[in-house]
Amino acid sequence: MKPLLSHAMVLAAGLGLRMRPITLHTPKPLVAVAGRTMLDRALDHLGRAGVTEMVVNTHWLAERIRDHLAGRPGITLSHEDDLLETGGGVARALPRLGSDAFYVVNSDIIWTDGPDPALARLARAWDGERMDALLLLQPTATAVGYEGRGDFTLDEAGIPRRRGDAETAPLLFSGVQILHPRLFAGCPPGKFSLNLLYDRALAMGRLAAVVHDGNWYHVGTPEALPEVEGMLKRH
Repeated sequence: MKPLLSHAMVLAAGLGLRMRPITLHTPKPLVAVAGRTMLDRALDHLGRAGVTEMVVNTHWLAERIRDHLAGRPGITLSHEDDLLETGGGVARALPRLGSDAFYVVNSDIIWTDGPDPALARLARAWDGERMDALLLLQPTATAVGYEGRGDFTLDEAGIPRRRGDAETAPLLFSGVQILHPRLFAGCPPGKFSLNLLYDRALAMGRLAAVVHDGNWYHVGTPEALPEVEGMLKRH
């Protein structure tokens, strides 16, 4: 059976400043957590979901990522001499991502699946007739290593709404999503955040969300590594 989504992009171009000194010599996506790099964990999820064409963007210590991925089939690198942020990075890679919806996954987070794989749940929920972006949201109460105030609420119809002026929100963006190329129509040149496009899709009623039912981990600092590794092994 042909997979619903055959293309994906993994965002791996960040500087990993909060992970220094580890990231002075190792790009954050290649930091090993419980015996496997964060980049490989993301690619493993995508492979199990049936994705055959993956784009990985690079910037800091790009040669390390290039060498690590050498020989792994179905991967194209998109190098950024100047960081383009999340939106600019995906926009630059669009010619390699096909004409249909595709996954975009951050390489600085780790997730484990619930009863059904998260990527499969997203694919089943995707409705290209009424969506331009579908986000996987994580409950802040169960997010490991997260220190923020949350990003979204869900209304009664299941539509995500920004935190706005509220002190906190119960859901954060997990770094896992499905996007359609039309979301990028008229996007600004150069660097920009995907948040710009989320807000535009939200205003048009074309942003949707699924709440993750597995575990989610953010490895933000070297001190967080032992905690996340211990929890991963227990889970």
